Amino acid sequence: MIADIDAARAAAVASIASAATVDDLRRLDAELLGKKGPLAQLKAGLGKLATVDEKKAMGAALNDAMTAVQSALDERRAVLARAERDVQLAAEALDLTEFVKPPTRGRAHLVTQAWERLEDVFVGLGFQIAEGPEVETDWYNFEALNMPPSHPARSMHDTFYVDHGAPGSTVLRTHTSPVQIRVMQAIEPPIYMVMPGRVFRNETTDATHLAVFHQIEGLVIDRGITLADLAGTIDAFTKAFFGTEFGSRLRPSYFPFTEPSAEFDIRTPKGDWLELGGCGMVHPNVLRAGGLDPEEWSGFAFGFGIDRMAKERHGVGDVREMYTNDIRFIEQF
Repeated sequence: MIADIDAARAAAVASIASAATVDDLRRLDAELLGKKGPLAQLKAGLGKLATVDEKKAMGAALNDAMTAVQSALDERRAVLARAERDVQLAAEALDLTEFVKPPTRGRAHLVTQAWERLEDVFVGLGFQIAEGPEVETDWYNFEALNMPPSHPARSMHDTFYVDHGAPGSTVLRTHTSPVQIRVMQAIEPPIYMVMPGRVFRNETTDATHLAVFHQIEGLVIDRGITLADLAGTIDAFTKAFFGTEFGSRLRPSYFPFTEPSAEFDIRTPKGDWLELGGCGMVHPNVLRAGGLDPEEWSGFAFGFGIDRMAKERHGVGDVREMYTNDIRFIEQF
């Protein structure tokens, strides 16, 4: 009987090895291990054996044979399933290889080009990028920046108010400076961040002003930061963005969120000076609003308009031209 068991086992394993598909294996599973299979028929003959020891020995041999057949089925099933899956994946494969050819339509907007280039320049100078919400609370947009409700500097910001919460408590941000407060609250110094984004002013548009425009502001907070660090950063940025033949200077000015404050200008290769933006040392009250101790930390901030940067860089006479969607204008850049 042992010889019969070994023969049935060998024949079953050979049949399994020659199976070509998972469906073939499913049929073999029923034939080899079912009630009418050769091993099951041999098992039915155990009762005819003369002694208990013979029954135990034959029973153990049958169990081993059935286990071996089941293992062979599982292994072959895994191989065939993997092969079928490979065939399916090959049939369903998509060629996602990028097809590179000269662009025939579409390009980054003039302002987007300036935005991305500014980010690249500041990242190269060691800054990181931060963003914040365009709909802001009055506290983040004004009070945290040292402009309480009665502060005259609020009149410099023609504000769009949002109908949300208490009257006057929610605004479309008038500058990206609120992001500075959020960064100080969220990140432990040292901080080296720039904050580009869209801002809103309720004012009449003309050749140099828009109601919706874009700014980029920078914030540095660390120990021992001085006005000299600010001047050096402005000069490094000027040369990196405009070219080494350009220079920069600071002129005394006033902003409620910086003290001392300055306007910064750039000098063109022709010797002309062009006002670019505002800057200064972060006011102690602003540091406190950001949760920082002004006795331990100091820093500077600066900001300017991205739209104006694009306008001046490319010699655009009227800033409104950049948003008319006139293809004759857009294709120049």
